[in-house]
Amino acid sequence: MNSQIIKKRFFSAVMLAAMLCANASFSQKVGSTSMQFLKVMPSARATALGEAYSVWATGAEAVFWNPGGLAAIDNMEFSTTYVDWLFDAKQGALAVAFSIQGFGAIGVQVQYVDYGDFEETTNERPYINDPDNPGLTGRTFSPFSYLVGLSYARSLTDKFSVGASIKFAHESLFNGQRVTAQIRQGVFGEVDTWANGMLFDFGIRYNTGYRSIFIGSAVQNFGADVEYANESNPVPLLFRFGVGADVIGSNGLLRSGSEASRLSVAYDIFHPNDYAQQMHVGVEYEFAGAFALRGGYKFNYDFDGLTLGAGIKHKIEGLRLSVDYSYGEMGTYLGHIQRISLGIILP
Repeated sequence: MNSQIIKKRFFSAVMLAAMLCANASFSQKVGSTSMQFLKVMPSARATALGEAYSVWATGAEAVFWNPGGLAAIDNMEFSTTYVDWLFDAKQGALAVAFSIQGFGAIGVQVQYVDYGDFEETTNERPYINDPDNPGLTGRTFSPFSYLVGLSYARSLTDKFSVGASIKFAHESLFNGQRVTAQIRQGVFGEVDTWANGMLFDFGIRYNTGYRSIFIGSAVQNFGADVEYANESNPVPLLFRFGVGADVIGSNGLLRSGSEASRLSVAYDIFHPNDYAQQMHVGVEYEFAGAFALRGGYKFNYDFDGLTLGAGIKHKIEGLRLSVDYSYGEMGTYLGHIQRISLGIILP
């Protein structure tokens, strides 16, 4: 048995084990996971497509969605995204990826979330007796979260690639400090207001060989529970499975041979461990490889639904630059979400 077959079977076994473990964890109740920022995904292109991105996540952006797509990289790539999230929350993400001939592809990601400032409250005197501002101490605190990760991917054949990521996630609920809190009735003690976790992602990407049909799948945030104070909580374990193809284009399903324009569609099944199964659908039209219009829809969500976006690409002395924008509707009370991404591919 040659080494290529051994590698393929090894990574397939890893993926199968991860998916089985993920399936066993999909019995959590709604709202029962911590570190919810792990479900706020970067990439304006991806979110404009309704997050139907398991297949199209390639290059540097693949570290956020499906590490199996990282193997498609040929040059060094940079990708950064700014997310104007709900209320005062802001998120920034940066990814760098490059290939090493004969070894595979490496990707590094950093994410940071600033939740804004909150007014501190307490039930202690004299604050609780203040008739004008009962319970307000006059102080503020600023929760934050961050994540750093390292990814590796490799093409096992000309059609099949696999990848994995290891990530360190940190979330602070109160300025990263320890506080005195009631542990149980009448008992007080020092507790942490933050939690850390080591998490793992696994992904595959497969070219079916028929026209432009690709299949992708990923398990994200596989790891142990994290502990705040004296309580353990699971993190959002996410399973994605998607299929995508060009409907119109050089290898389109309905019309092929056109180099001037491309129309692509993608469909993802998305299953988090803290909610029922959800579905993502995305459509992208690209003209002359320079301008794209995108739309998508997210099914079985409480608030998310329609997504829209656009992007442009431009070459400058060998550099390939891209700018993408996405808009997501979150209902009457939550408003909308906006993302902007910048990408650079070196010659």
